[in-house]
This record gives sequence, C-alpha cells and structure tokens, in this order.
Amino acid sequence: MSKSLIIYFSHAGENYFGGELKVIEKGNTEVIAELIQKATDADIFKVEPLNDYPSEYAKCIEVAQKEQNDDARPELKEELMDISGYDTLFIGFPNWWGTLPMPMWTQLEKLDFAAKTVKPFVTHEGSGFGSSQRDLKNLCEGAEIKKGLSIQGSKVHGAESIVNKWIQD
Repeated sequence: MSKSLIIYFSHAGENYFGGELKVIEKGNTEVIAELIQKATDADIFKVEPLNDYPSEYAKCIEVAQKEQNDDARPELKEELMDISGYDTLFIGFPNWWGTLPMPMWTQLEKLDFAAKTVKPFVTHEGSGFGSSQRDLKNLCEGAEIKKGLSIQGSKVHGAESIVNKWIQD
C-alpha cells in the first residue's frame, strides 16, 4: 500500500494579490496543502524557520532575497529526518524570487529521495514555478518528479476541483 506525505512551506501575513497587498491568516500554500491532505489522507509536515519571516510583505521579500543571495540555510523549528515510510511526496511552497524559499532547501537537502515519487505544487502571483522544478530535481535526487501544480495565490480558495484533478492525473 502506498503512503503519502505532504511537505510544505507557507507564509501568512501580508501577501501580494494581483496588484494589491492583502493580509491573510493562512498562507496560500497551506490552503493547497490542506486540500491535498483532504483528498489523499496523506500525512503532513509544515517546514517552519526558527526565526519567523516578517509579516509585512516588503520586509519579508527583502529577507527572502538576502537569504537566496547568501545561499542561506535557515535553521528550522523542527526537522523531518526520515521519509523512508513514504512512496509519494507532495512538496509545496510559494515561489520566492524564482524558486523555493530557503527553509525548503534546508529541509529537503536532509532527505533521501531515492525511488520516491515527488509531486510539486507552487503558489504564486504570475511567476509559476520559475526555476524551482529544476532545483527540485537537484534537491530530490533519485526521485521521479511528476507534473507539478501551479496555482495563483489569489485563486487558492475555490481550487479544490483543480487540486483533485491534478492528484488524479
């Protein structure tokens, strides 16, 4: 029997929504992760940096860009160390500066993806996956990377049918 795990990073607070800033209590990627869990009954693990990102959008993206420029690996509140009990991994994140947020790099580099199936999902406001699919191939060495799901953050509410169709494909 196949067992699945959702590994995701999400950011609440002030987010960009098609031309304007809006404060959200739950990050867009978390909304999608929960829809995947509802449809698959997968286990779920939220990647959280030890030091929270600022809730203000401009400050958050400034920190995120600095981390990316420095190739940083932010310390995490909790680390997932073993995925040997899982066959399929749903990996989700917002597109930050064209790729995965650096806490995802911290987490994914610690795991052995040999013979796993990875189904990536990303939330964004127009940039899609950016270079993150290429980066995932390097981070998840040995895994079969399936077609990813790209959803605009401003459209996550009401995306259940899109998520379910992607899971079935």
